[in-house]
Amino acid sequence: MAARPLFTNRLTTGLGGVAVAGVGAVLYYRFMMPTAHADSGSPPKAFGKGPAFLSLKLESSVPINDNTKRLRFELPTQDTLTGLSISSALLTYSWPKGSWLPCVRPYTPITYAEEPGVLEFLIKKYPNGKQSTHMHSLQAGDTMRFLVPIPGYKWTPNKHPDVTFIAGGAGITPMYALIEGILRNPEEKTRITLVFGVNTDADVLLKKEFDAYAQRYPGRFKAVYTVSNPMPGSPLRKGYVTKELLEEVGASPKVKNTKVFVCGPPPMEAALMGTRKQPGILEQMGYTKDQIYKF
Repeated sequence: MAARPLFTNRLTTGLGGVAVAGVGAVLYYRFMMPTAHADSGSPPKAFGKGPAFLSLKLESSVPINDNTKRLRFELPTQDTLTGLSISSALLTYSWPKGSWLPCVRPYTPITYAEEPGVLEFLIKKYPNGKQSTHMHSLQAGDTMRFLVPIPGYKWTPNKHPDVTFIAGGAGITPMYALIEGILRNPEEKTRITLVFGVNTDADVLLKKEFDAYAQRYPGRFKAVYTVSNPMPGSPLRKGYVTKELLEEVGASPKVKNTKVFVCGPPPMEAALMGTRKQPGILEQMGYTKDQIYKF
């Protein structure tokens, strides 16, 4: 029983520290950032390297399928940029009704870094996911607090001539952010292959955007979708992400300076990257650890 007051004191102190830091960050953002913007002439940025503790208003919430919504938040001004580096995530904060403690979860925005005024997310709702459930409950006009950016993969333009992205389910969001950043950079020549494995046709998130990129950048980007339970008459490939599929799309560890990015549900990541007892598909294909990055 003696441990409970100690825990409570630590929790209270910790939350108090967060609150004080939050006030400081908000004051800095509100008073210093506009000055920096005026002096530099560059667009203001919502997020920098440190804490932001920024509360943003939800502009819209659009259902994509039965468990995923596209949430669009307004940035402080119409010309404000996110300020996030490519594929970075944001730590979200809420205190859901009935919860004893606040909820903090990271999500990767799908907004292009140079698009001003807005911040968008694809949020999949999980049965026991407190934060995803809370975010799905938000209505236009409600607010959400964003604490701090979490840097993503540090991408160097043209460092890898060929890259393969292997995604599953909601793991597509950091992939999309990185792919978009690469393709929309006029200096880039990197060739990209996306392999996206999902359960149903409706789970192929951002398909419209990926198909548009495939048309816009022929020879540089191709997307392959594989569905484990396609609907009758589906035009999409049936199956899972397998060694045979990866070899078919041209993924090879022998390509000089190649890189593979992986993000998906735990069973999929285990199959690709292996476990302590069993090698994964990528190792079986000959990929080394330094050739693989897991979000």
